[in-house]
Amino acid sequence: MRFEQYQMLKQHALAACEAAGAKFPEVGQMNPIILAYIGDVVFSMYVRLRLLPTSGQVRIIHDLGSKMVSAVYQCKAMQELQEALSEEEQVIFKRGRNAKSMVPKSASVYEYRMATAFEALIGWLFLQERQARLEELLDKSFEIIVKSIKTKK
Repeated sequence: MRFEQYQMLKQHALAACEAAGAKFPEVGQMNPIILAYIGDVVFSMYVRLRLLPTSGQVRIIHDLGSKMVSAVYQCKAMQELQEALSEEEQVIFKRGRNAKSMVPKSASVYEYRMATAFEALIGWLFLQERQARLEELLDKSFEIIVKSIKTKK
């Protein structure tokens, strides 16, 4: 995307923020990268809140939190959770996994695609207000990631 296009899209987004009564997009029709963006925020907040009672040191919470929300560990969680997904959740998972985006150097393409699928699913559950299922997957993911970090040492 050229800089001029970016600037125009950014201005359009800012104008939409100011518009009264802007309609929220249909969750099922959202770009999976947008769902992953929301899921990333939800999962990051969840992890940091779970880590709060573990240490009074911000650096410890930050270091653990950053590791836990990385693509590598989200991939591990998604691998274990994948078989327990409903048909509807599988559709969201596949949309997120197949979404095209830039892959960072910190993860393989496979890990990044699985992490994107995980985040898209979390974002979708959050926006659909499926609180019980969201909490169930967040709790299981956290346990999987903690176990994985502990066994890696």
